[in-house]
Amino acid sequence: MELSSEFWWFILIGLGAQLVDGALGMAFGLVSSSVLLSMGLPPAQVSASVHTAEVFTTGASGVSHLMAGNVDRGLFFRLAIPGAIGGAVGAYGLTQLPGDIIRPLIYLYLLVLAIVILLRAAGRLMPKGDIKRVPLLGAIAGFLDASGGGGWGPVATSTLLARGGQARTTIGTVNAAEFVVTLTVSATFLLSMGLQHLQIVAGLLIGGMMAAPLAAVLVKRVKERWVLVAVGVLVLAISLYQIGHTLFGLLQR
Repeated sequence: MELSSEFWWFILIGLGAQLVDGALGMAFGLVSSSVLLSMGLPPAQVSASVHTAEVFTTGASGVSHLMAGNVDRGLFFRLAIPGAIGGAVGAYGLTQLPGDIIRPLIYLYLLVLAIVILLRAAGRLMPKGDIKRVPLLGAIAGFLDASGGGGWGPVATSTLLARGGQARTTIGTVNAAEFVVTLTVSATFLLSMGLQHLQIVAGLLIGGMMAAPLAAVLVKRVKERWVLVAVGVLVLAISLYQIGHTLFGLLQR
């Protein structure tokens, strides 16, 4: 197979997206999809490539966080199993729900979470103690991720941090659990469509796996306050952009 000149860009995109995802617990899909779409690639091709690559990058990221001691095993099982079930339900039965209605609600929720996280980083909001209803959170985040909202990282990580979760173990555990969820959601997609767009997938994989160990070490060593600030700003930017994009689209009709 002859490599295209864009192959090296795919590696850089995968590396950058996984650095963000592994260090902040979210946004591999958001970052890589946004850049690939800006290169003029068809949305269906981008979606197929990113979801296929995520099966492997989330595995590498999860192992890296486990080796770095960033994974809370109890939290992992409480997130991963319901997340896989929610993802399967979203992938098989509920993808017909109107995404134009669901996505704005997701981003309004993320906007609130971003404000809570930034207040916590500033020392204005104290954690409430033990985090409850983790299985329900996992199921909802898995469903949103499978149904097109891209919700696993932003919803799971943001909610856990806003409710008082420790940044290092929250991000590490969410990344590790994401592998189980992504594998479940992607299984039927891979069986039905096969491994298409190999160069994009390979580039994202190579870059993502190169970045995974570095991101795991980074999140372990950076002060929790700065991780909270980075997560809060990222979620705030994503939610405001998506809300603005939705409102602009409604005004154009």
